[in-house]
Amino acid sequence: MIKNNFVNRILQILVVLFGISFFTFSLTYLSPGDPAEIMLTECGNIPTPELLAQTRAELGLDKPFVEQYCRWAGHVVQGELGKSYSLRVPVVDKIKTAFMPTLKLSLLSLGFMILISLPLGILAALKVNKWQDYLVRAISFTGLSIPSFWLGLIFLTIFGVMLRWVTVSGGKADFKSMILPAFTLGFAMSAKYIRQVRHTILEELNKDYVVGARMRGIKESTILLRHVLPNALIPLITLLGLSLGSLLGGTAVIEIIYNFPGMGNLAIKAISFRDYPLVQAYVLLIALIYLVINLIVDFSYKLLDKRVEGAIN
Repeated sequence: MIKNNFVNRILQILVVLFGISFFTFSLTYLSPGDPAEIMLTECGNIPTPELLAQTRAELGLDKPFVEQYCRWAGHVVQGELGKSYSLRVPVVDKIKTAFMPTLKLSLLSLGFMILISLPLGILAALKVNKWQDYLVRAISFTGLSIPSFWLGLIFLTIFGVMLRWVTVSGGKADFKSMILPAFTLGFAMSAKYIRQVRHTILEELNKDYVVGARMRGIKESTILLRHVLPNALIPLITLLGLSLGSLLGGTAVIEIIYNFPGMGNLAIKAISFRDYPLVQAYVLLIALIYLVINLIVDFSYKLLDKRVEGAIN
């Protein structure tokens, strides 16, 4: 049964990837601007009609749309993503260079989010309708209301300009350079997770097994750590997995603000230069990662909670 479900999900992923690749390729084909002209201008050449025609022929831009897509898709299946128009290097090399910094940034952001949301969510649930609960809910509401890019600019001004704890120029992917952008992303995400943790903890605390444990004289801390938390955190696995996928594809604004050399920064520059092979590879990779993470989360959710029967159907 699990094997059949796994095969069906793989087929669904392939169909979704085909649709995303075709849609992305169509948008790049219909978008204004000539990548050949942009590439020649960036290289310092005068884009004469003869040179433009030669460059378009070299890039395959003079072919019909269907032929261009089939040619590109065939190369993708073979693991060849083409050459960057603006950088004149293989797209795979640029993706490899930018992916690891973004992955590290995303994982560190998840760590900050857990450190912020888990204690505050538990505190709000244990002190429900008390001043601690109202304070945590106010923090959560404030976090949901503040855009992440504005928060990033505020943190950069305070810690970079005023306190000079971090360099404003950025451009590095070391641990010190990751702390501030990761904290910005983690703080922005924690607002949503605080509410989720509070809600799930409250649900578990009102169940019969908790009442029974209290009647048997078990300590409140033991009930919380050994019974409530393991059951309450299972629903959060789905959100954590999807958040990781969202972070890998949604850090562009923060990476631009902090000049962080990651996937988002690379994608923005590729869009600016009409670097279609790089843009298409970025979209396809992020979609693949998101779908694979979603698949892993579904399977892990079913394994952790045997009551779930339709998680991977």
